Amino acid sequence: MNHAISLQAFVIVLAINGCATRTPVELYGEPAPASAAQRTIVISPDTRHVNVEGGEIIRFVAGGKEFGWSFNNALSINSFSLNAVAPPGLLNQPVHAYVSRDPRYIGGGDGPER
Repeated sequence: MNHAISLQAFVIVLAINGCATRTPVELYGEPAPASAAQRTIVISPDTRHVNVEGGEIIRFVAGGKEFGWSFNNALSINSFSLNAVAPPGLLNQPVHAYVSRDPRYIGGGDGPER
């Protein structure tokens, strides 16, 4: 009986830890119409990463298919797997997105003058 309870507790702890380590996709931005994109990035079979700027809307094209993504991401996110937000089956290899800070929010802060 004690072994059954211990096993159940172990499974519950694993499930909770697995959920806690995932970053919600909403923190990466949101889907956008490809027609609203400011630029297009073509993903070839050799593409392993892309560089984007926070605030940009990008049209991604891969294998004749496309999707749009708005990089209105959380400030704590500076990179993530593009596969996490691409439509299923669109990317045939892992592609990492590196996101630079949105220039609208760099500098000019409200801190004390020196």
